[in-house]
Amino acid sequence: MDTYLLYGLALAGLGVSFLKDKGKTRIALQKAWKAFEGILPQFLVVLTLVAATLAVLDTAFISRVLGASSGFLGILGASLVGAVTLIPGFIAFPAAASLMREGAGATQIAAFVSSLMMVGIVTLPMEIKFFGRRVSFLRNGLAWLFSLGAAFFVGWVVSL
Repeated sequence: MDTYLLYGLALAGLGVSFLKDKGKTRIALQKAWKAFEGILPQFLVVLTLVAATLAVLDTAFISRVLGASSGFLGILGASLVGAVTLIPGFIAFPAAASLMREGAGATQIAAFVSSLMMVGIVTLPMEIKFFGRRVSFLRNGLAWLFSLGAAFFVGWVVSL
């Protein structure tokens, strides 16, 4: 229901914008389309990888590796995979939702997503170039610890 409401609000806003200034609305829609075209290849690749992974791995395996019963090792593994993966947020969240539907635990998924968003192992060389080795390692280390803390907090809240 919320989705329909948000789409309705977006369409209403677009209509108001179009009535107010047709030229600016057209330009905005053209820019949005260009952004969509730029994002689409990444989105399709990751979507295909997630779909293939879910097709190959059954629910029992996902539950065993990332389920609530996987414990600290599952959380640690999900966090490390998130830290070394470079996926945009708009792709990571639907992928996380798919994994949760297949049996992954909330704490494990929170560890994956939070470390994915905060830790940048893949981008570390570029970060070192701009900020220096000490600051980059410190930032990434603290971000990883914070992502674990955030995951445990999510697990605690979900268990209430």
